Amino acid sequence: MNAAGLPMRTDITPGQTSDYLGFDLIMDDNLPEPLVLLADKGYDADSTRDQMRSRYIQPVIPMRKSRKKRVGVDRPLYRLRNLVERCFNKLKNARRVATRYDKTAESFLGFVDITSIRIWLRHLST
Repeated sequence: MNAAGLPMRTDITPGQTSDYLGFDLIMDDNLPEPLVLLADKGYDADSTRDQMRSRYIQPVIPMRKSRKKRVGVDRPLYRLRNLVERCFNKLKNARRVATRYDKTAESFLGFVDITSIRIWLRHLST
């Protein structure tokens, strides 16, 4: 659960993996269907947008400069993505997360979960 009480999933991919493959891993999960997908330009693809629309999910993704077909973005809604970026910033305050100190993916993700719980508990106490 994240600070808003919504389910959250963490996963790890190799550094050279494109955003598209990470997107497929997360969207294939058994989490509740989101209403909106807030994503950065790395996810700007017609196939991603079409897949989201077919699942009745509103894609809020700014377009890449190289995009030929222009697509608008809901700017007030996209500004909420700042919350996600701040969450990653808080996770990276933990040195083990920022430096990827752990050797195995399981121990690294375990520490990401522990750090997430610490952040959540701090959020609850304020």
